[in-house]
Amino acid sequence: MKLKHKQILVNTIKIVLAAVISILVAHFIGLNYAISTGIVAMLTIQPTKRETIETAIGRFVAFIIALIIAFISFKLFGFTIFAFFVYLLFFVVVCQIFGWTSAMTMNSVLISHFVSAKDMGMATVINEVLIFVIGVGTGIIANMHLRKNVDYIEELKETTDEHIKTILKQMANGIVDHNVSEDNNELFFELRNHIRNAKNVAEENYKNQLRRNDIFDLEYIRMRDRQYHVLVEMYKFARHLDATPHTAKKLSDFMLEMSVSYHRDNTCEVLMEHFVEMDKYMKAAPLPVERNEFENRATLFGLMRHMEEFLQLKMDFVKKFM
Repeated sequence: MKLKHKQILVNTIKIVLAAVISILVAHFIGLNYAISTGIVAMLTIQPTKRETIETAIGRFVAFIIALIIAFISFKLFGFTIFAFFVYLLFFVVVCQIFGWTSAMTMNSVLISHFVSAKDMGMATVINEVLIFVIGVGTGIIANMHLRKNVDYIEELKETTDEHIKTILKQMANGIVDHNVSEDNNELFFELRNHIRNAKNVAEENYKNQLRRNDIFDLEYIRMRDRQYHVLVEMYKFARHLDATPHTAKKLSDFMLEMSVSYHRDNTCEVLMEHFVEMDKYMKAAPLPVERNEFENRATLFGLMRHMEEFLQLKMDFVKKFM
């Protein structure tokens, strides 16, 4: 909560300063409607650096189109409310077609100045362009301080990995104890929240970089998210075991090995080799005689297939990003 309050304070100070500075600059150079510069600056600031720049570019293109539509409307119908309505009709349609909905209000406020001034000459147009440029420029500069939150994302990644290790360990013990601990339900809930938080932070970090090639953290969390869903399926299979086939001990030992060696830098190559050996052992084991044993063996094989998928997800990630 303290972190959230600090972020609110920082954002408030940043937005207000951007608005004040842009207004002072506009006032200093003698622009009309200088206060509008502050509004433009406030509307330009987005949660991340990349979103701010992309929004600014989109609004600039929309502003050029708004000027063209306004010029035609005012030329045909004069500087009247009706002309402004005609402008709004066409500009809103264009903004919705190209996804510039955030530009509708800001640009239309600037266009309304032409109605107030009863003029759209070169000097008036330059005045509005400068309002736009100063406001947007100040908004962009205000967000240039944003950087990757490295410590927090590393903490979330580590917490996520520790939860997965704990779940693997409890499932391994549950296989041979005939009962998987119900505590896993709470662990899965916490893990889901940690992954969701980590994904949000990773996406925010990604958008606070101007380079698009630094996607390791984002892809890492996505990989763990996919593993989480596989882990849920593994848990479902483990809970359906109502007896302990003689092959279960080997599977339990391997799952314990997974939990011990589970960390960010593990390529899973050795684990996959051990899994292949275990898979061969399981397939070579004598077939069950009784129905209950057969069903439990089938459950173990289903669990193994998900374990293989779990390891393969990490191996695919390693090949691509490490």
